Amino acid sequence: MSDLLTTLRSALFNPLFFAFTALAVLFGLPLLPFPPAVMHRFLRGWANGVLWLLRVVCGIRLRVIGAENLPTTGPAIIAAQHQSAFDTVVWHALLPRPSYVMKEELMRIPGWGAMARHVHSIPVDREGGASSLKRLVRAARDAAARGYQIVIFPEGTRSAPGQVQPWQPGFAAMAAATALPVVPVATDSGRLWGRRAFTKRPGTLTVAVLPPIPPGLPRAELTARAENAVAEASALLEQGNGRATS
Repeated sequence: MSDLLTTLRSALFNPLFFAFTALAVLFGLPLLPFPPAVMHRFLRGWANGVLWLLRVVCGIRLRVIGAENLPTTGPAIIAAQHQSAFDTVVWHALLPRPSYVMKEELMRIPGWGAMARHVHSIPVDREGGASSLKRLVRAARDAAARGYQIVIFPEGTRSAPGQVQPWQPGFAAMAAATALPVVPVATDSGRLWGRRAFTKRPGTLTVAVLPPIPPGLPRAELTARAENAVAEASALLEQGNGRATS
């Protein structure tokens, strides 16, 4: 019976999510002539609306550990684990001025791409080689100068809960070029909202914000410290979930 209820709740959430997002684009496009701060507030409302839908329709609640490590003003790099589409939503709710590093093709989505560009999201072409890396670094410097919190998923793709894939070199290049503190983040979002999964399982998902790593470290050391911190936190989350369900 519980599996049937979960399926029914997911079947209700999915069209509501897409309809709500389509409405957000419809009402967000007229905000393009206004300063990016206006769009940020609008997108924060959209993200909080999605979190509300998840809680009410699917029974999924958000727990943030280490919220004191989140930047409240000024630029920083958020190096976040990526397991679910949830991760692409939540930072609009948690940060004052997020600038997502996202696949270039996502910037071509009608309406949404224009809104993403307006808040200085950073497109990345993963097949573009050295020229793509240079564009990433230039865009990151610009976002940092504007005071944005740059959200990057250093693994480059979604991973399974409890697993951390090798981090891509663009993360370290961007961190070195901007000289910003790096805030590593682990999550278990894929446990309840899996990759390309129709079913959204009820429960509490966690975003664990780890202490920031100060700028100035060599690239290899920075990557190792951040990657290890996320791997350890991810393993602890997975162990805790295992105890909770055993």
